[in-house]
Amino acid sequence: MRIPKWLVLLACLATAAALAGCGFHLRRSAALPAPMAQRVYLDVNGGGEFPRSLAAALRASKVEVLDAPEPGVPTLSVPVAAFSSRLLTSSGFQRVGEYVVGFEVQFQLTAGDGTVLLPRQTIDLSHEFAIDQTQFSAISSETETIERSLVREMTAAVMRRFEARAAQSPSSAAPTSGPASGGSAG
Repeated sequence: MRIPKWLVLLACLATAAALAGCGFHLRRSAALPAPMAQRVYLDVNGGGEFPRSLAAALRASKVEVLDAPEPGVPTLSVPVAAFSSRLLTSSGFQRVGEYVVGFEVQFQLTAGDGTVLLPRQTIDLSHEFAIDQTQFSAISSETETIERSLVREMTAAVMRRFEARAAQSPSSAAPTSGPASGGSAG
């Protein structure tokens, strides 16, 4: 059975109209707080993939990421960016164990004059997985895969915090001081 060309064209147009009508749109780059909209010094404790991922996300938002602090330039400090993993269940009779891989990040945004623009935030993410305890290579491979996934999720979560701060009205976006703790996801 051959389908007429006009019917195929009509189906394509209907699909396009449905996507347009449902509100689907591509995500734009993150809206950032005004002081860090052009340049920021990124100070991350430790190395690894997270600092590179966060710097890339900032650059995608058209922010110049500096390698060294400069006068008048805000500092995004990340004193904690740490993975953890632990066995959740284990028994002499079970060969299958459940593991959890966690990633905690704490960050704070400070203006060039030392004023706290975004108080210290804490984000905790975690993923659980079950695996045969006799397959040690599979455990490390799965852990590495989950850590890469957590880095992507954490970068997105940090950028969403910046978007939320930027979306606040000018009167409520005034600099604050004191510790604050963000929510936990996972």
